[in-house]
Amino acid sequence: MISSRQNRTGRVAPVNASDSQEVGRRLARTRRDFLRSAAGVTLGSAWMHSPWARAATSTLKRKVVVVTFGGGARDQETFAPEGQENIPHLMRELIPQATFFTQVVNRGILGHYVATASLATGVYETINNFASLPPQSPTVFEYFRKDLKRPSSDAWVVAPSNGFNRIGESSHRSYGPGLGARVILPKHLLTAAISGRSSDYQHLLRDNYETPFYAPELEGREFELQQLERMLKLSVDDFKSHAQTLSSPDELSVYIARQLMRQVAPSLLWITMHDIDIAHSGAYSLYVEGIRRTDRLCSDLWKTIQSEPEYAGKTTLFILPDFGRDSDEDAAGNGFQHHRTGDVLSRTTWMLVAGPGIRQGVVFDRAMQSTDLVPTLGSMLGFSPSLAQGTPISELL
Repeated sequence: MISSRQNRTGRVAPVNASDSQEVGRRLARTRRDFLRSAAGVTLGSAWMHSPWARAATSTLKRKVVVVTFGGGARDQETFAPEGQENIPHLMRELIPQATFFTQVVNRGILGHYVATASLATGVYETINNFASLPPQSPTVFEYFRKDLKRPSSDAWVVAPSNGFNRIGESSHRSYGPGLGARVILPKHLLTAAISGRSSDYQHLLRDNYETPFYAPELEGREFELQQLERMLKLSVDDFKSHAQTLSSPDELSVYIARQLMRQVAPSLLWITMHDIDIAHSGAYSLYVEGIRRTDRLCSDLWKTIQSEPEYAGKTTLFILPDFGRDSDEDAAGNGFQHHRTGDVLSRTTWMLVAGPGIRQGVVFDRAMQSTDLVPTLGSMLGFSPSLAQGTPISELL
């Protein structure tokens, strides 16, 4: 059986599917062994919640926070023994409290916007990664709001770059305008707040690391300032002052997400990280710094969930990458710098899930697809993602 992969020029080269599956299985087993020795997790088996656990969680108003560990990181810099120092919060705090899946496969296009759109729709989207286009298939936000009759204030996306401004709702004729999530672009908020005087904030306004000349123009400065002051309860001066204390765009995103949780408390919140993608610059030290920062920010978000009354005890947290990065051994790639080959290491990621009713300190290494996320959220929250391609993850339900 033959499948295909992208190479650096965009051409498609054949790959033996059975070989790819075996490489993926080996990678999953290796991750499992790393975690069992370093984080003290146990190997999971088929398991169902007890009736008591189901009853306990069904009486709560369940919330979900999805965090994409965006930008793609390799095992050499994360789960391998030499990389674990870069993810101390995942290894010591989050994974012991979570169910961890070692083999989540992305079979779609490896571009950040289109891959995130695929995660959010449960369908491998084929839209142009560098165009301001909505997903073609209904998003999780549209299913959630339409099926459960939720208001627009109950589903939000905090997105890292201007290119994500269309991620909240699709172009599908049965869903689309008026049924999606509200999208906050923290960089756009900051641009509106500083009125073009950006010299002190350039480190927070980097947009797309892969194609730095791509940054779609967005309108609506007055609307952005209203979001700050009316919804997030932040004055422009306070926002600018706090932004100056931050070191990266993802820190700005998490700051906005925390404020959104405190002031609006949406039931479905999606936060996309992006700092790791600075690897495209070719600076290994900045790539590792991005991994360490993302690890810390994921821990900070989990602590916020536990401390906020609207979220504590009723929130399931999902953390997963959009995809990986190229292997050093693949002659068609550029190692840590890019994700161009479409090889197994670029496609085989992981997922961490924590919250009430979720088993703690358990690892599963069976293969699943990134498109399984949306059907799983549907089963958890009670909506039907009828057009999604994936299947619910039984270990979580």
